[in-house]
Amino acid sequence: MHVAFHLAVDLDTALQTAATTAGLADAAAFTPEVRTADPKHGDFQANGTLGYAKARKLNPRATAEQLVAALPAAVRDAYDVSIAGPGFINFTLKPAALHAWLRTFATREALATGAAAAHTGQTWVVDYSSPNTAKQMHVGHLRSAVIGEAICRLLAFTGARVIRDNHLGDWGTQFGKLIYGYKRWADPAALAADPIEELERLYKLGHAATPDDSPAIEEARRELVALQNGDPENVALWKKFSEVSLAAFQQIYDRLGIQFDCNLGESFYNDKVGRVYTELVETKIAEDSHGALVVFHDEHPRFSRHTERPNPFMVRKADGASGYASTDLATALYRTEHFQAAGIVIVTDFRQTDHFEQLFLTVKKWFAAKGYRLPELHHVTFGAVTGEDGKALKTRDGGVIKLKALLDEAEDRAHAIVTAKNAERPEAERFSDDECRTIARTVGIASVQYADLAQNRSSNYVFSWDKMLALDGNTAPYLLYAVARIYSIFRKAGVAPADLALDTTATAPETPAERMLARKLVKFPDALRVAGESLRPHFLCLYLFELAGDYSSFNSADKVLVDDPALRARRLMLCARTLVTLETGLHLLGLRTLTRM
Repeated sequence: MHVAFHLAVDLDTALQTAATTAGLADAAAFTPEVRTADPKHGDFQANGTLGYAKARKLNPRATAEQLVAALPAAVRDAYDVSIAGPGFINFTLKPAALHAWLRTFATREALATGAAAAHTGQTWVVDYSSPNTAKQMHVGHLRSAVIGEAICRLLAFTGARVIRDNHLGDWGTQFGKLIYGYKRWADPAALAADPIEELERLYKLGHAATPDDSPAIEEARRELVALQNGDPENVALWKKFSEVSLAAFQQIYDRLGIQFDCNLGESFYNDKVGRVYTELVETKIAEDSHGALVVFHDEHPRFSRHTERPNPFMVRKADGASGYASTDLATALYRTEHFQAAGIVIVTDFRQTDHFEQLFLTVKKWFAAKGYRLPELHHVTFGAVTGEDGKALKTRDGGVIKLKALLDEAEDRAHAIVTAKNAERPEAERFSDDECRTIARTVGIASVQYADLAQNRSSNYVFSWDKMLALDGNTAPYLLYAVARIYSIFRKAGVAPADLALDTTATAPETPAERMLARKLVKFPDALRVAGESLRPHFLCLYLFELAGDYSSFNSADKVLVDDPALRARRLMLCARTLVTLETGLHLLGLRTLTRM
């Protein structure tokens, strides 16, 4: 029996075939619109009949009846099919079909094989995190890092070769001031103890000592020019700044489970902007405007020169200097040519929307004019992180919260909770201090990651320690505990979850709770598809939360470790499938899981 991974997609194909078989007028234009249904109506529902019939002045219910009558036998064997209302077609999986799906997609590898079709053979470059060198990462860098990593994992799971690119801010005028400060006030001991902290201090000193129109600012500019012209001393300093910055960043990334494939900052594209200027002028896409090289997008009302406040895309400044537009255009070309990218995803906060909208408009015109292959271009934006007062998250004295300090606090708060819970356990079952610290590290970091990912990324979200560390609700601790509970069942049963991957003795789900859980499990591919297509991880978070809830209901209604061997095997199989789905989903979000908690 062939078992499709994406059941909704399989039904969509079957209905399109049925439209042709039934001889519907303009059958090629019929779009079934199959989606996950409210459980009280079934597992999937096709809504496309109404719009199709209305546009052609047909009776939608009669059209739905024609479609159902023409469905292949395989669909009828797998589903109970019914028509509701004016023409909605409902599909409810039969127990045997549920069982076949659960047996086929029994492991993470099987799930990955099923999901891989979406992006097989494609290379995607994901640009995220992107801090400035010589500065500490702060809470504002959290969302880009966490959302970007989840998107990378979703794309890779669905078959893509993913290039994780950390587009560092490692070039520009700030380095003249930093070198100026470094040569005057560097503290070797501080550099050895905490180099990134010391570099940040030196930049602040250099900035304060070089106000505009002062002799000192001219000296800082000379340091920058020397760097840009390849002065050995300044280049060596700049390389040192980059190296210590990357080492400090990687300590944060290790805690978040992130490993970049390349760290190609703005400096990497410094010698590649000349080609951008030449080709944009040759193709008449860019033009001179008061000495600057700019691109006008007159077709776009917000960026047209004919608006009261024209906002041209400045490719090169009037003084000949490059800027973000120059290097970002060179970056788009490099990723297309060097990596052969089928898609490019750039993850930044919403305040950069205008820049990337103009960048993508310019890239599309430029590539079309030169005959270059155009990859899919996605700007993934996100809202701000606020305190419970609705204002930007700050320290008590109004300063920026360092990301390292935030993660430290997450682990400390989790450790306090874990220690208190551990004291309540029977003495023989208590965790050691090291085990408590390991659990706290996993729970604390996961709580911060998941609290971010569970929100619609377009919205601001309120940072609340109490909510994100709660053991109930849509939180990381709730989901991690669900995973740990399933592991505990297998320890009591004396079998490993993996031993049930190829078990052929388990029968089809029978009780209402068993069927409810099985029906939720088969919808994992649709949660992946929606999250991946929209590049919104919160859809996967919602699915996992609902799955954990359905598992809890099943566990309460139907005892797993019963004496009846057939019943025990069936319910352990459902536990094993829930475990592999929860762990797969949480790992795709970038979270680590626990076997005991």
